[in-house]
Amino acid sequence: MAVIVKANDIILRLKSYANPANLAAMDRFGIRTENTYGVSITILMTIAKEAGKDHELAQQLWDSGIHEARILAAMIDEPKMLSDEQLERWVMDIDSWDVCDQVFNRLFRHYPQVQRKAADWCARKEEFVKRAGFVLIAVLAVHDKKAEDKIFVSWLDIIQREASDERNFVKKSVNWALRQIGKRNRSLNQRAIQTAESIRALGGQTCRWIAADALRELTSRKVQDKLSRD
Repeated sequence: MAVIVKANDIILRLKSYANPANLAAMDRFGIRTENTYGVSITILMTIAKEAGKDHELAQQLWDSGIHEARILAAMIDEPKMLSDEQLERWVMDIDSWDVCDQVFNRLFRHYPQVQRKAADWCARKEEFVKRAGFVLIAVLAVHDKKAEDKIFVSWLDIIQREASDERNFVKKSVNWALRQIGKRNRSLNQRAIQTAESIRALGGQTCRWIAADALRELTSRKVQDKLSRD
């Protein structure tokens, strides 16, 4: 009962911070504004710090269906309490790219079986589930310093396989995953460039866009200079 009351109090607080002006900006960036108050990430981080880590509270906030409450849930949930059932339930609920990215960057990347989930989700048909798989790859490429190159090489094969998916939120996540792998180290940079060139050879507007955007960054002086220093 106390958790439910606390969740309701937090939702009322979110409503008090509602900012309609932010909703217009969110809409321009392709963020769904249904059940959304326009509360900034900065405010959500403040509330999360005050609330502390709380698995049950996170479930209550997620189940509210409110956009900001779901992002907040990812901020306060306890990684050690994650389960396959929760990951599957939450990923099926996701209906906005920013919620997807926040959940995976802040929470789901800590799940012990996360590499398996990434490969599974990349093969799924649902737009945001598939995006989730590639977002997870991108996030792990940045944060998982202990992961071996071979897992990223296997993901490059998946990236090439799925690169022809024309859906906006999928193709952008495929591109993101490819670029992040290619910035991890010199060896993966060369493999990612080869993958981008293979994707370009597949033809089609989506493949050409993914390849061109990735190659632009991965072959840039900025990235090459950084890799040479690492």
